[in-house]
Amino acid sequence: MAERNETGKNGELAARAFLEKQGYKIRHTNWHWHHYELDIVAVKEEELVVVEVKTRSENYLVDPVEAVSRGQIRRIVAAADAYVRYFNLSLPIRFDIISIIIKEGNSFQIEHIEDAFYAPCY
Repeated sequence: MAERNETGKNGELAARAFLEKQGYKIRHTNWHWHHYELDIVAVKEEELVVVEVKTRSENYLVDPVEAVSRGQIRRIVAAADAYVRYFNLSLPIRFDIISIIIKEGNSFQIEHIEDAFYAPCY
């Protein structure tokens, strides 16, 4: 597996463990439907939480949060719409970002940004 893929996988595992410690119930990780993908889908306090995980090594050039582009936000929102339709859910949805920096010695610096973005209006 490429180093980049391994970094992302390790970051998503750390994000999942972090969310579970915070009381989130994980519904799915890496949920795919056609060309859509959601990193983590969880529920907390009767709210569906869609989490985009961005992982970087310590010597990154672009902050992980800044790596979430407008186009990516549109795809995440479309994927979340497909998710709630597929599972016939009627919960409010929140979009979060978890930024993970992998430090030397494989420790993690985790930042959880709740309500990181909203579904764009067209």
